[in-house]
Amino acid sequence: MKVLSVTSELYPLVKTGGLADVAGALPLALSSHGIETRTLLPGYPAVMKAIRNAVKCAEFDDLLGERASLLAVKHEGVDILVLDAPALFDRVGGPYVDPNARDYVDNWKRFAVLSKAGAEIAAGALPGWQPDLVHCHDWQAALTPVYMRYSQAAERPSLITIHNIAFQGQFSADLFPGLGLPPHAFWEALEYYGTLSFLKGGLVASHAISTVSPSYAEEILTPEFGMGLEGLIASRADDLYGIVNGIDATVWNPATDEHIAATYTSASLKKRLANRDALSARFALDNDPGPIFCVISRLTWQKGMDLLAEVADTIVTSGAKLAVLGSGDHALESSLMNAAARHKGRIGMIVGYDEPLSHLMQAGADAILIPSRFEPCGLTQLYGLRYGCVPVVARTGGLADTVIDANEAALAAQVATGIKFASGTADALRSAIRRTVRLHNSAKTWGQLQKQGMKCDVSWGRSAERYAELYKRLVSKGQ
Repeated sequence: MKVLSVTSELYPLVKTGGLADVAGALPLALSSHGIETRTLLPGYPAVMKAIRNAVKCAEFDDLLGERASLLAVKHEGVDILVLDAPALFDRVGGPYVDPNARDYVDNWKRFAVLSKAGAEIAAGALPGWQPDLVHCHDWQAALTPVYMRYSQAAERPSLITIHNIAFQGQFSADLFPGLGLPPHAFWEALEYYGTLSFLKGGLVASHAISTVSPSYAEEILTPEFGMGLEGLIASRADDLYGIVNGIDATVWNPATDEHIAATYTSASLKKRLANRDALSARFALDNDPGPIFCVISRLTWQKGMDLLAEVADTIVTSGAKLAVLGSGDHALESSLMNAAARHKGRIGMIVGYDEPLSHLMQAGADAILIPSRFEPCGLTQLYGLRYGCVPVVARTGGLADTVIDANEAALAAQVATGIKFASGTADALRSAIRRTVRLHNSAKTWGQLQKQGMKCDVSWGRSAERYAELYKRLVSKGQ
């Protein structure tokens, strides 16, 4: 089976979050199921710089008024189709924002063009290769099935994956004529309370919808989590699938990780101490037996970082320490920096994102703290399980699906892998911190939690099998 994946991010070429990790790892995991994936990605400067020996395989004279080329290349095992459209993607800044962190004003066009190119490939624009199915990710690729619906690729199966429904690609309705779609497509697919919603269009036009955990699939059917799209999703409940993400177990492997101070396995957990020492030095933390919590996150309300700032003093008074790596809301950055200044040696913070450092944090911290208000899947708790960094997570979305709480029954049965708490309140977070410290005080109990977590299969194996089954079901329906 041939599959076209359309995405705005792909690890290791370009990454702002978990989407890149999923888009990079899933094609490799699917190959063992006889699925050949090609991934369409914008030609950002970082992408163009990294690819070598790319071959031009198609040209577009008019993608919504823009000229573009399609470059084929294999990078770290993944077959990539790079959409080289310099007028849209050759820019200083991030994939979505300029150097001043402002959204590019033409993001609507940039990702409409990406989607349009995906639909053209689905219709046969690439010589010698046409996908049996198109899999698009998030709002940036969500117009792909819309363009397919109104073209000769209308019958070709399509799947859209929602990685986070809070990001919907919402734009002024005045921009609709620039999308090159028939007038009736506005009301049939894209209109959203008087605006355009790219994500809504994808949810309407795709043959199936998936999201990144079973619990999140249920949550987005409710007004609390559906972000205004719950009614539409409920109308398509029979086509909705929740498939939990996996991780690349070769990249995230404490036995071979080149980014950490000392490699180890579940049978040699004492070797983690070298990583703990390195982590303490990097964040200027006191070198005492108190547990180290780490946070690796965007600093946003969704991620519960305001709650973290509120309970920072509790972490210190409980005898624990905190290492934070992240960036985002400036007020939250300031609150956490102030906490670090108040508690030197107990709280350390580095603003930004550093992939190698994130590996060291998972290898050296005792627990990873994830107080999200909602979390479609989450990957950092999976990395934590893999590295013996015990996840302390809010009971929501994929966090709830992937961590088994260390309650009395689970501890007795030796199946517990972490600590779960009710999302959204500082009091619940404080209680979870205190409970974690108590558990950590028992070396035997804590070692059991670590080893049980490290036994978990957090790779793409089972999830890739579920995607393969879904792909085959969709293709057989379309025949």
